[in-house]
Amino acid sequence: MANIPFPGLMNERPLLLSEFVERAERFFPNQEVISFRGHERTVRTMGETVERVRRLASSLQRLGVGIGDRVATFSWNTQEHLELYLAVPAMGAVLHPINIRVHSEEIRFIVEHAGDKVAFIDGSLNDRFPELDSLACEVVIGSGGRAGALDYERLIAEGDPNFEFPVIPENSAAGMCYTSGTTGTPKGVVYSHRSTVLHTLLQSLPDFYAIAERDTVLPIVPMFHANAWGLPYACFMTGARLVLPGENSSPERLAQIIADERVTFAAAVPTIWHGIAYLDDIPDLSSLRDVIAGGAPISEALMRRFDEVGLPAVIGFGMTECNPLIGVGRPPARLAPDSPEWMSARLAQGRPFPLIGIRTDESVGGEMMLTGNTIASAYYDAPEQNQDRFTEDGWMRTGDIITMDEDGVIRLVDRTKDLVKSGGEWISSVELENAIVAHPDVREATVVAVPNAQWGERPYAFVTRVEGSTLSGPELSAFLEESVPRWWLPDHIEFVPEIAKTSIGKLDKKAMRLKAAVLARSVVG
Repeated sequence: MANIPFPGLMNERPLLLSEFVERAERFFPNQEVISFRGHERTVRTMGETVERVRRLASSLQRLGVGIGDRVATFSWNTQEHLELYLAVPAMGAVLHPINIRVHSEEIRFIVEHAGDKVAFIDGSLNDRFPELDSLACEVVIGSGGRAGALDYERLIAEGDPNFEFPVIPENSAAGMCYTSGTTGTPKGVVYSHRSTVLHTLLQSLPDFYAIAERDTVLPIVPMFHANAWGLPYACFMTGARLVLPGENSSPERLAQIIADERVTFAAAVPTIWHGIAYLDDIPDLSSLRDVIAGGAPISEALMRRFDEVGLPAVIGFGMTECNPLIGVGRPPARLAPDSPEWMSARLAQGRPFPLIGIRTDESVGGEMMLTGNTIASAYYDAPEQNQDRFTEDGWMRTGDIITMDEDGVIRLVDRTKDLVKSGGEWISSVELENAIVAHPDVREATVVAVPNAQWGERPYAFVTRVEGSTLSGPELSAFLEESVPRWWLPDHIEFVPEIAKTSIGKLDKKAMRLKAAVLARSVVG
């Protein structure tokens, strides 16, 4: 304060996630939290949930978990996982959700690198979590024994319902997520209370998620992936009704949950919405006002299918390093819904949040660079990666090639590692994929670069056909000539039953790139 010539006379209160917990307890004690395990449905109120959160926090403290200690979770989207989402940061410890679908050796690396002290493991996932000597103790959620582990419900029963959350500095760590490790080892991103509180406020603004008390929110996106895109915290801040789908992941079951619970807002990767959109028998989805489709671009053909079946899709744009949301693809207000620009704007990534700085590095084709209160400044204990990704003047290189129009709308052209450089010119794998899936007989497509002696690189396409289709490579190439330059046409089109997916449901370009390299060599041979 002494260095400010004329300071403002306002209170300084730390921005802490415990504020949202206490707000829900006071103002929304009767709001429902619905949780599923298979077809078993559990209902608790926010007031009951917060009592369990206080009990859990006190039991963690009794186990020796202190401020700054990392607490790993290995679970589905459930009531218990939600309680950990709230209790761990509220007591000053650091929530560390771990991807349940990665290899055991990667789990071992992540736990040991993060320095996790305690791990909470869903009993149904016992066989996926390795034995780790580095942990002080393990706790099992639900049924399923684990040698030497504590029981979750016993911790709740023995906890103090009147536990007081500590007041800590707002820049203290609140959560920790690791990137998927598609290039090199996984990298840890550490969220502060301040960044997460600001992110929760920003994502709930009207032109972004617009979460309100009247909503019923279904986070299909896993809670182990980038803080479930911030939705659990947004619900406790606003008092929105929350539905947690558990291990349910089939399109049929998720669609039925939406219909039965009258969900208004849901979020998932595009492959989930694709599965629902092509169900033979789609239940009543008329309660939905928004479904956020994030993690991968959407083609115009798929967006029109969503419109046909009543899925009001909006593109979400973000990354683990950004807490995670950057923007939402809502068209500018000046565009009429029936204008030619409307669909183009819906397929874009939208304007960025307020308080985010954005610029592009044109020397590498327009790579997006970000800075701001919700943007990572470094990876945890990763000096080499930090040197590559973060500039000396405080900007983060995202690896995304973008354009930004006069309205500030971001359009994702490609990832730097996914661009195809052919004869010195760039081919956007995203644009080429969108052109391919525009064919009515194509279900999914991904395009990767393969080495080429003459041109440096050439595009290789993997395509899945709709059931019953006999679409051939020459027929698809002829179709593409109407929408992309001829030199963009893939040298090889491989029809496959399925395209590999990552652990969070994205098309796995790393796996397909390796497969393409092998196939391309066999063709040359």
